[in-house]
Amino acid sequence: MNPDMCVPCGDGLVNIRVGAIIIKNGRLLMAHNGRGYLYSVGGRLRFGETSEEAVMREVYEETGVRLEVDRLGFVHENYFFGDMESNLGKLIYEVSFYCYMKVPDGFEPLFNTFFEGEVREYLEWVAPDDKRTIFPDFFRTELDAACPGVKHFVTDGRIKP
Repeated sequence: MNPDMCVPCGDGLVNIRVGAIIIKNGRLLMAHNGRGYLYSVGGRLRFGETSEEAVMREVYEETGVRLEVDRLGFVHENYFFGDMESNLGKLIYEVSFYCYMKVPDGFEPLFNTFFEGEVREYLEWVAPDDKRTIFPDFFRTELDAACPGVKHFVTDGRIKP
């Protein structure tokens, strides 16, 4: 049994994930796997975890450093079509919890690559004006305007262009 919170639902999938907002010197730590876009450090919740436990685990797995959660910043509901071999073309409904992490002054990941299954992923510090595609895209505008509350976003990519 897969403990990840990704379950079939009809012809699609329901995915519950977490993302870490790790900001240092005005740059955001993001991940990529060579597919042409960047995404937040993070991953799926495992059954029985809270979102806070999951994001701390994911940060440790991907950076080798234990960081604490500062606060929940965003909840994102997202409909999109899968682009990986395991979910290619399947409609995915994903709910993500993005947490601001407490980042010590001297923080640096212990390693800059990690594996998600058999796929090598890379960590990279990204400037706000980086022109590459990032997910979630609201990070471009909302991180600078971070408020003490939690913001909710919905992205609906069910209509194929």
